[in-house]
Amino acid sequence: MSEILSSVDQRTKLVGENRLELLLFRLGTRYTYAINVFKVKEVITVPKLNMMPGTHGNLRGVTLYRGLTIPVIDLRQAIRMRALDNDTAATERNVIITEYNRSVQGFLIGNVESIVNTSWEDIQPPPKSIGKSNFLTAITQIDIQGKRELVEIIDVEKVLAEIIEYDVSISEEVLDHEVVDHLKGRKVLIVDDSSTARKQIRDTLEQLGLHILECHNGAEALGLLKEWADLGKTVTDEILMMFTDAEMPEMDGYRLTAEVRADPRMAHLFIALNTSLSGSFNQAMVEKVGCNRFISKFQPDMLVEVVQQRMRELL
Repeated sequence: MSEILSSVDQRTKLVGENRLELLLFRLGTRYTYAINVFKVKEVITVPKLNMMPGTHGNLRGVTLYRGLTIPVIDLRQAIRMRALDNDTAATERNVIITEYNRSVQGFLIGNVESIVNTSWEDIQPPPKSIGKSNFLTAITQIDIQGKRELVEIIDVEKVLAEIIEYDVSISEEVLDHEVVDHLKGRKVLIVDDSSTARKQIRDTLEQLGLHILECHNGAEALGLLKEWADLGKTVTDEILMMFTDAEMPEMDGYRLTAEVRADPRMAHLFIALNTSLSGSFNQAMVEKVGCNRFISKFQPDMLVEVVQQRMRELL
């Protein structure tokens, strides 16, 4: 299985072109699920798992992976699918090793189907009618073995947030109270397709007295910014800055930033790329498209430092 991911490092050229590659897999049913290849380190057969007392119910155990002790999460159970019977459970034969938010973990899955190259323009948010409790960040349609199939993209950040309690407290030593006083009442735009990620940032920044505006993807955010500009408003008066995720349906954060920089009416907007993706290519892409800062999720103190940096530039 390692061969299927052997060229992941070369695929970074897709980033910035509003394209991505998805790893398609199944969870013991006929439905197809996916996650972004950039977050995948490796796919392995199910290793020996050791149970640890008192761990979260969604964990199947821990295992050694390249010198690290990592948790292995039962992805079916985590997204609240019904339990498999013993015969069907035998299809759980692979583990996807991923890196999110500077941590490594495994997800127990069934068969791996393939890797497909697609465009963010072809990936849509899940229908609002399915409710807020779903674990999908997007959906798309892809040809699989000559048949057009619906593919559901897992919101891994939401899965992890149910297991890991993220602390949104801000360290006192980070706060510059003279600057914080000027932040009260200012607006910040958050652009992220994950409701969990948006909440983490919102809960952090509202402690500073900031008002938070939210968009679910780059296309929605660009539409809002252009609407302000078309009305004759100065975008940098409307918002202090924008935090954007990298991966989003319809338009990713790199394309969003490039579009903003190309429009003289909003070109000077302060933009921070806030992403769970890891790797040195992120910094290169930040410089290429013109982001002001890059932040790996989830770091409350770093979020505050970036907001204070931006405020200092205006004082």
